[in-house]
Amino acid sequence: MKKEIFNLPNCLTMARILAAPVVVFLLYLEMWFQFRLGSYFAFGVYFVACMTDFFDGMIARQQNIITNLGKFLDPLADKLLIGSALIMLVRLGPDWKVPAWIVIIIICRELAVTGMRAIAAEMGEVIAADRYGKAKTLLQSLAVGFLIFHYPFFGWDPRPLGQGLLWAALALTVFSGGNYLYNFYKKWLKSGEN
Repeated sequence: MKKEIFNLPNCLTMARILAAPVVVFLLYLEMWFQFRLGSYFAFGVYFVACMTDFFDGMIARQQNIITNLGKFLDPLADKLLIGSALIMLVRLGPDWKVPAWIVIIIICRELAVTGMRAIAAEMGEVIAADRYGKAKTLLQSLAVGFLIFHYPFFGWDPRPLGQGLLWAALALTVFSGGNYLYNFYKKWLKSGEN
Protein backbone atom coordinates (compact mmCIF):
# COMPACT_ATOMS: atom_id res chain seq x y z
CA MET A 1 0.00 0.00 0.00
CA LYS A 2 2.80 2.42 0.92
CA LYS A 3 4.51 1.70 -2.40
CA GLU A 4 1.25 2.51 -4.24
CA ILE A 5 0.90 5.84 -2.44
CA PHE A 6 4.48 7.02 -2.77
CA ASN A 7 5.24 6.07 -6.36
CA LEU A 8 6.77 8.81 -8.53
CA PRO A 9 3.60 9.89 -10.39
CA ASN A 10 1.66 10.26 -7.12
CA CYS A 11 4.52 12.22 -5.56
CA LEU A 12 4.52 14.59 -8.55
CA THR A 13 0.76 15.02 -8.20
CA MET A 14 1.10 15.73 -4.46
CA ALA A 15 3.80 18.29 -5.26
CA ARG A 16 1.28 20.02 -7.54
CA ILE A 17 -1.21 20.15 -4.66
CA LEU A 18 1.46 21.64 -2.36
CA ALA A 19 2.33 24.22 -5.04
CA ALA A 20 -1.15 25.80 -4.78
CA PRO A 21 -0.61 27.52 -1.38
CA VAL A 22 2.88 28.60 -2.45
CA VAL A 23 1.46 30.35 -5.53
CA VAL A 24 -1.21 31.99 -3.34
CA PHE A 25 1.41 33.19 -0.83
CA LEU A 26 3.62 34.66 -3.56
CA LEU A 27 0.65 36.48 -5.08
CA TYR A 28 -0.21 37.85 -1.63
CA LEU A 29 3.34 39.26 -1.47
CA GLU A 30 2.58 40.98 -4.76
CA MET A 31 -0.64 42.43 -3.35
CA TRP A 32 0.56 43.46 0.12
CA PHE A 33 4.00 44.85 -0.71
CA GLN A 34 3.76 45.63 -4.43
CA PHE A 35 6.52 43.04 -4.69
CA ARG A 36 6.76 42.70 -8.44
CA LEU A 37 8.94 39.61 -8.21
CA GLY A 38 6.08 37.93 -6.34
CA SER A 39 4.17 37.41 -9.57
CA TYR A 40 7.32 36.23 -11.37
CA PHE A 41 8.10 33.70 -8.63
CA ALA A 42 4.43 32.67 -8.54
CA PHE A 43 4.57 32.11 -12.30
CA GLY A 44 7.72 30.00 -11.91
CA VAL A 45 6.16 27.77 -9.25
CA TYR A 46 2.93 27.56 -11.23
CA PHE A 47 4.77 26.63 -14.45
CA VAL A 48 6.76 23.86 -12.76
CA ALA A 49 3.58 22.57 -11.09
CA CYS A 50 1.77 22.49 -14.44
CA MET A 51 4.64 20.54 -15.96
CA THR A 52 4.22 17.86 -13.29
CA ASP A 53 0.70 17.30 -14.67
CA PHE A 54 2.26 16.22 -17.97
CA PHE A 55 4.98 14.07 -16.45
CA ASP A 56 2.97 12.26 -13.77
CA GLY A 57 0.55 10.84 -16.34
CA MET A 58 3.30 9.98 -18.81
CA ILE A 59 5.39 8.17 -16.16
CA ALA A 60 2.34 6.32 -14.78
CA ARG A 61 1.45 5.02 -18.25
CA GLN A 62 5.03 4.13 -19.23
CA GLN A 63 5.75 2.26 -15.99
CA ASN A 64 2.21 0.84 -15.72
CA ILE A 65 1.73 2.20 -12.20
CA ILE A 66 -1.69 3.79 -12.60
CA THR A 67 -3.36 3.68 -9.17
CA ASN A 68 -6.80 4.55 -7.83
CA LEU A 69 -5.18 7.16 -5.61
CA GLY A 70 -3.53 8.72 -8.66
CA LYS A 71 -6.84 8.77 -10.54
CA PHE A 72 -8.38 10.61 -7.61
CA LEU A 73 -5.51 13.02 -6.86
CA ASP A 74 -4.66 14.08 -10.42
CA PRO A 75 -7.87 15.98 -11.24
CA LEU A 76 -8.05 17.24 -7.64
CA ALA A 77 -4.55 18.72 -7.96
CA ASP A 78 -5.54 20.53 -11.18
CA LYS A 79 -8.67 21.95 -9.55
CA LEU A 80 -6.81 23.14 -6.43
CA LEU A 81 -3.96 24.75 -8.36
CA ILE A 82 -6.05 26.47 -11.04
CA GLY A 83 -8.95 27.35 -8.74
CA SER A 84 -6.80 28.92 -6.02
CA ALA A 85 -4.80 30.90 -8.60
CA LEU A 86 -8.00 32.19 -10.25
CA ILE A 87 -9.43 33.27 -6.90
CA MET A 88 -6.20 35.15 -6.15
CA LEU A 89 -6.27 36.83 -9.55
CA VAL A 90 -9.75 38.18 -8.74
CA ARG A 91 -8.54 39.26 -5.29
CA LEU A 92 -5.60 41.17 -6.78
CA GLY A 93 -8.03 43.66 -8.31
CA PRO A 94 -9.15 45.17 -11.59
CA ASP A 95 -5.65 45.64 -13.02
CA TRP A 96 -5.42 41.88 -13.38
CA LYS A 97 -8.69 41.87 -15.39
CA VAL A 98 -10.13 38.57 -14.13
CA PRO A 99 -13.90 38.93 -13.64
CA ALA A 100 -15.24 37.18 -10.53
CA TRP A 101 -18.26 35.79 -12.40
CA ILE A 102 -16.00 33.84 -14.78
CA VAL A 103 -14.16 32.28 -11.83
CA ILE A 104 -17.49 31.42 -10.15
CA ILE A 105 -18.71 29.61 -13.28
CA ILE A 106 -15.44 27.69 -13.63
CA ILE A 107 -15.36 26.61 -9.96
CA CYS A 108 -19.07 25.69 -9.92
CA ARG A 109 -18.57 23.53 -13.01
CA GLU A 110 -15.63 21.75 -11.37
CA LEU A 111 -17.66 21.05 -8.23
CA ALA A 112 -20.63 19.80 -10.27
CA VAL A 113 -18.50 17.43 -12.35
CA THR A 114 -16.73 16.14 -9.23
CA GLY A 115 -20.14 15.45 -7.66
CA MET A 116 -21.37 13.65 -10.79
CA ARG A 117 -18.26 11.50 -10.84
CA ALA A 118 -18.74 10.57 -7.19
CA ILE A 119 -22.38 9.56 -7.81
CA ALA A 120 -21.40 7.60 -10.93
CA ALA A 121 -18.70 5.80 -8.93
CA GLU A 122 -21.34 4.79 -6.37
CA MET A 123 -23.32 3.29 -9.28
CA GLY A 124 -20.23 1.36 -10.38
CA GLU A 125 -19.68 3.59 -13.40
CA VAL A 126 -16.62 5.64 -14.28
CA ILE A 127 -16.92 8.98 -16.05
CA ALA A 128 -13.40 9.43 -17.35
CA ALA A 129 -11.89 12.70 -18.48
CA ASP A 130 -12.62 13.20 -22.17
CA ARG A 131 -10.77 15.27 -24.76
CA TYR A 132 -12.93 18.33 -24.04
CA GLY A 133 -12.13 18.15 -20.34
CA LYS A 134 -8.42 17.78 -21.06
CA ALA A 135 -8.49 20.69 -23.52
CA LYS A 136 -10.37 22.76 -20.94
CA THR A 137 -7.67 22.11 -18.33
CA LEU A 138 -4.95 23.05 -20.82
CA LEU A 139 -6.67 26.33 -21.76
CA GLN A 140 -7.30 27.19 -18.11
CA SER A 141 -3.67 26.45 -17.24
CA LEU A 142 -2.34 28.64 -20.05
CA ALA A 143 -4.75 31.48 -19.27
CA VAL A 144 -3.84 31.49 -15.58
CA GLY A 145 -0.12 31.33 -16.38
CA PHE A 146 -0.21 34.41 -18.63
CA LEU A 147 -2.40 36.29 -16.14
CA ILE A 148 -0.11 35.46 -13.20
CA PHE A 149 2.90 36.72 -15.18
CA HIS A 150 0.97 39.98 -15.59
CA TYR A 151 3.69 42.56 -16.20
CA PRO A 152 4.92 43.62 -19.66
CA PHE A 153 7.99 41.64 -20.64
CA PHE A 154 10.37 43.35 -23.13
CA GLY A 155 7.45 45.50 -24.28
CA TRP A 156 5.00 42.58 -24.59
CA ASP A 157 1.92 42.60 -22.36
CA PRO A 158 0.77 39.02 -21.57
CA ARG A 159 -2.61 40.11 -20.16
CA PRO A 160 -4.58 40.33 -23.45
CA LEU A 161 -3.48 36.81 -24.40
CA GLY A 162 -4.32 35.55 -20.91
CA GLN A 163 -7.75 37.18 -21.07
CA GLY A 164 -8.47 35.75 -24.51
CA LEU A 165 -7.45 32.29 -23.33
CA LEU A 166 -9.60 32.72 -20.20
CA TRP A 167 -12.68 33.47 -22.35
CA ALA A 168 -11.92 30.44 -24.54
CA ALA A 169 -11.42 28.34 -21.39
CA LEU A 170 -14.76 29.57 -20.06
CA ALA A 171 -16.56 28.49 -23.24
CA LEU A 172 -14.89 25.07 -23.18
CA THR A 173 -15.52 24.76 -19.43
CA VAL A 174 -19.27 25.22 -19.95
CA PHE A 175 -19.34 22.95 -23.02
CA SER A 176 -17.33 20.13 -21.41
CA GLY A 177 -19.45 20.42 -18.24
CA GLY A 178 -22.58 19.97 -20.35
CA ASN A 179 -20.97 16.99 -22.06
CA TYR A 180 -20.17 15.38 -18.67
CA LEU A 181 -23.76 16.04 -17.58
CA TYR A 182 -25.07 14.37 -20.75
CA ASN A 183 -22.82 11.31 -20.26
CA PHE A 184 -23.82 11.12 -16.60
CA TYR A 185 -27.51 11.28 -17.55
CA LYS A 186 -27.03 8.43 -20.04
CA LYS A 187 -25.32 6.29 -17.39
CA TRP A 188 -28.07 7.15 -14.89
CA LEU A 189 -30.78 6.08 -17.36
CA LYS A 190 -28.85 2.92 -18.17
CA SER A 191 -28.55 2.00 -14.48
CA GLY A 192 -32.27 2.67 -14.01
CA GLU A 193 -33.13 0.22 -16.78
CA ASN A 194 -31.08 -2.57 -15.16
